[in-house]
Amino acid sequence: MAAPHPARSPADDTPEAAKLWAMIRGIDVAMMTTLDGDQLRSRPMWCLQDRFDGRLYFFTRRSAHKVEEVERDSHVGLSFARPDKQDYVSVSGRGRVLIDPQLIREMWREPMRTWFPKGLDDPDLALLAVEVEAAEYWDSPSSAMVHLYGYAKAALTGQPPHPGENRKLDFDRA
Repeated sequence: MAAPHPARSPADDTPEAAKLWAMIRGIDVAMMTTLDGDQLRSRPMWCLQDRFDGRLYFFTRRSAHKVEEVERDSHVGLSFARPDKQDYVSVSGRGRVLIDPQLIREMWREPMRTWFPKGLDDPDLALLAVEVEAAEYWDSPSSAMVHLYGYAKAALTGQPPHPGENRKLDFDRA
């Protein structure tokens, strides 16, 4: 279960990584989906990191059921949404639990004390790191005029508008 802090990948400095981080930075909560037997389970998870190194980090308890799920099947899905800006991001990756006191201290933010009242002294405290393998984003202008244009175009042509950008990103780590 214990693992050293993973090394940076050259792919982390790509325009794709920068775009992904620009879209999800500032969205505090992601919906994390794991496989529980043959059922998908999602739950809100706080993502409070201040940099992106190809991984996304979430505090968890070692004893949490999601840890068992990730150890059985490391596939993890993350969904980020900022409806006020019409930004939506879906991330796919591999999760693993890290018991790294130095990294835990580095990532710790005081709001996490809400869920971990003992703070850094909590022996059950761990990080769930998600190595990003792929992502897809939808980046749409959010102005009322754009939505009005989209409505008018759909009404007149019967075709939905495509006012924003949708792109799939591949973070090949090979």
